[in-house]
This record gives sequence, C-alpha cells and structure tokens, in this order.
Amino acid sequence: MAGLKGGAALSGTRCHVDIDADGSSWWRLTASNGRVIAVAARSYGDHGACRAAFERLCADAEGLQGELHHVQEGTGWAWRLRDSGGGLAAVSARTYERHSTCRTAYDRFWALLVELGAGRLTVWDGDD
Repeated sequence: MAGLKGGAALSGTRCHVDIDADGSSWWRLTASNGRVIAVAARSYGDHGACRAAFERLCADAEGLQGELHHVQEGTGWAWRLRDSGGGLAAVSARTYERHSTCRTAYDRFWALLVELGAGRLTVWDGDD
C-alpha cells in the first residue's frame, strides 16, 4: 500500500499508554480529532513493555495479517491484527455497520502502522 493521504491530519495522531489499577498497561491509538483508532488486544506488564510492543507492531506491520469479522454480540463488523506468532496484537476500537466501512478503517490503520514503522511519523508525546 502506498503512503497515507492527508498527512496534516495524521500529525495529531497519538499513542497513549493507559495503566490499569493492577499495574498492567494497554496502548490506544487516537486520531487528531480524539477518536480512538485502535487498541492493544492484550495487556503488558508495564509501560515500557507496552510501548515496545507497539513499536514492534509498527516495525513489523508489512508482514502481519489482519482480518475482518462479524461481531457475535449485536450487529456489525470489526477488524483485528495478528502478530507474527499468530496472537492478537491490535483490534478496532469500535464496530462498523458495514463491511466496506470496516475494511476502509482497517486499511487506514495498517497504512498508518507502515508509516510509523518507516519512521515517517511519530505518535509519542514527550512524556510517553
């Protein structure tokens, strides 16, 4: 997939690491408008491990497998991305009414990961 369109809008894209009460960490990727694009499919032991997992996901994006699926609870579609070992690494933050809309959202997320992996964008704030 070629580069992303609309680079100016992507400049506000950020990755945040959230820490649960038990100390486990999760990443979430948000767009410049505040909408969550994707979330980690599993938790990590600490902030550093979580950040490293997201950066590995970006670096390995071109070799990862994504899939769309119809959600069991309710109606709609969601996407998920598997890491090189076949485990779930990232999932859509919401469901989509139409398959085509879900596919477009997944394609945009994947292209964003490729851009991040190539070092053309950054999503970390100074204190993350």
